[in-house]
Amino acid sequence: MPEMPEHHDEGSAIASTGAGGATDLAMSEAETLEKAPGGPDGTGPDKKARSLWSDAWHDLRRNPVFIISGLIILFLVVIAIWPQLIASGNPLDCDLSKAQEGSQPGHPFGFNGQGCDVYTRTVYGARASIQVGVLATLGVTLLGSVLGGLAGFYGGAWDGFLSRITDIFFAIPVVLGGLVLLSVVSNNSVWPVIGFMVLLGWPQISRIARGSVITAKQNDYVQAARALGASNSRMLLRHITPNAVAPVIVVATIALGTYISLEATLSFLGVGLKPPTVSWGIDISSASQYIRNAPHMLLWPAGALAVTVLAFIMLGDAVRDALDPKLR
Repeated sequence: MPEMPEHHDEGSAIASTGAGGATDLAMSEAETLEKAPGGPDGTGPDKKARSLWSDAWHDLRRNPVFIISGLIILFLVVIAIWPQLIASGNPLDCDLSKAQEGSQPGHPFGFNGQGCDVYTRTVYGARASIQVGVLATLGVTLLGSVLGGLAGFYGGAWDGFLSRITDIFFAIPVVLGGLVLLSVVSNNSVWPVIGFMVLLGWPQISRIARGSVITAKQNDYVQAARALGASNSRMLLRHITPNAVAPVIVVATIALGTYISLEATLSFLGVGLKPPTVSWGIDISSASQYIRNAPHMLLWPAGALAVTVLAFIMLGDAVRDALDPKLR
């Protein structure tokens, strides 16, 4: 018998399937698929995709660790800039008649061995510690990123030379290096300590930046830009740096807390910040000999230091989780 021609209603459309057959779709459904942005669920090429940074910020806003650590750090930064907001006294005003005394009205943390208010000195001590940590981190990140990024991008003899220099600096113990280098410095400001941290801290960031740049420059979009005649500076600034900076930011955020702890360690050993600068490390060092008779002198500056370092480490962990696609 001759095959009868197939008839289709005007209200249907035919869409081929992956198996080679045909599926009848109502015209209304076909029109809906055509109008939807990239697919029936509203996702696809027509919908604006979020970048790495916007996606990371979306995750960070929902991470309680980031919120708690961010609030602590914000509070510390505020009191470092304006300590008089919560401490009306002068950290250098001391009364020997009140030395080692405990908590009193108006002096909740008691007094240290010189009769200075421990609460006021703890509040003002945040300024030096935050300043050293932030400026040292910025210097280390800038120097290490530039040297490591250039080594990873150009390779060759420059990469080999920088790798050997990095190995030399890695072989220097940080605390021992501080004892040697800072012991000959008589300046009481924070700049010698910051300079020492930048001098010995850049190799770690340099290696991170080098590896990140080497990975980024092998991507297809970098090769396409090179094929189109893009200059080296354009490829570095426009294509490689934005996609290689995430690991550097994570390491730098965690290292900030480490530098604050290192400043306190060097000040405790007597080669970091020196009086009359107010620092948690200096107060911990002066209180260590009175720990049995007046433990409050050590408790508060040490507690403030521990909370600060922990806050920056928690912030770094949250940023790492948001920027690392392997942890999603």
